[in-house]
Amino acid sequence: MTGVAITGLGVVTCHGSGTRALWDAMMAAPVTDPGPVPDPYANMDVPVVQGVADADLPAESLALARTSRMALAAVDEAVADAGLPLGGPASGPRLGLALGTCMGDAGLHEQWRADGGKPVARFTSEIAVAAEIAERLGPLSVATTISNACAAGGFALGAAADLVRSGEADVALAVGSDAYSRVMLACFNRMGAVDPVRCRPFDRHRRGTSFGEAAGALVVESVEHARARGATVYGTVEGSGWTCDAYHLTAPEPAGTQIIRAMRAALEQTGAGRERIGCVLPHGTGTQLNDVVESRALHEVLGAGVPLYSLKALIGHTGGAAAAVAAVAAALILRHRTVPPNVPVAEQDPECQVWLPQGRATPLGSDRIMVNGYAFGGNNVSLVLAGTGALAEAGALAEAGTPAGATA
Repeated sequence: MTGVAITGLGVVTCHGSGTRALWDAMMAAPVTDPGPVPDPYANMDVPVVQGVADADLPAESLALARTSRMALAAVDEAVADAGLPLGGPASGPRLGLALGTCMGDAGLHEQWRADGGKPVARFTSEIAVAAEIAERLGPLSVATTISNACAAGGFALGAAADLVRSGEADVALAVGSDAYSRVMLACFNRMGAVDPVRCRPFDRHRRGTSFGEAAGALVVESVEHARARGATVYGTVEGSGWTCDAYHLTAPEPAGTQIIRAMRAALEQTGAGRERIGCVLPHGTGTQLNDVVESRALHEVLGAGVPLYSLKALIGHTGGAAAAVAAVAAALILRHRTVPPNVPVAEQDPECQVWLPQGRATPLGSDRIMVNGYAFGGNNVSLVLAGTGALAEAGALAEAGTPAGATA
């Protein structure tokens, strides 16, 4: 598979706005407990979330719902990072957009119901996030919304890369964004799947997941297009694998057959062996079955010696944004060639035989990272991101115009 260059990154999480804020939090590995949701109608057992501060969102987007506001914050940073000229095909590259989200701007409608269903001046669809991004960017060659639950952000990155490979766009943005939703959090409460402490993936005492708000954006384009405009390259989207096990509405298939297939498909597209994966950002939600199934699948596909970086332990489970934000984190790990220390695990589950480096950073041993995203309905995605070292192996580093020692 032809690698598609990653030339811009943007992110907002509970730790602040921007890739620097995320990287600093990753390196510090703080234990961050979720806080109460600012919602008087959240009548549920565990009404908590790791929320994004209003101060970290664009001031001019105050009239928009939170998912759109967060998406715009991430997109603005990614576009600026990539040095993209905007204004449409007449003045710049043909832009494409693939957005991943679970709930979109459902918060608008939840508030509307809470206010008694009073008439509103402007109707906004709960899946209008892509439209808000398009309004910011100008005319797009294609815009699509992917909403297959918590794998949506990963599928969006794969779709954006395909838009570039197919020639439907010169440059594409992959965006994942999800804000607090009363309905979503209440549903997980009803299932008894919310951890009252925090998100504790692979911890023996985990009691479910814990949600966070976030948005992540990546700018992708062909290596040749990046070279022609002198863009800096973080790495490439080198492989992707999409599967669906269709086993159960909410539970993963116990043997992890299709999870394994997705990882192997992504790896095979790179043409590299499993020993070339230097780190994995797992889906790792903190739910009992998911963590065990993924641990066994990772062991079968990659063996036991690959370090994992468990992002959800730091920022919570961010729904449809999760895999997109993880891809941003993976690109930063590739750029710094460092696997940050994981948020401390009190007692690792003996059924989860994975390596979670803690206490200090670990050098990245190889120039490829796997990102996993799984979702209700059995939707699975695995992505392999390759660093500039892999580009050098392919003889493309000099063409891309990226200095070998570039840093973020």
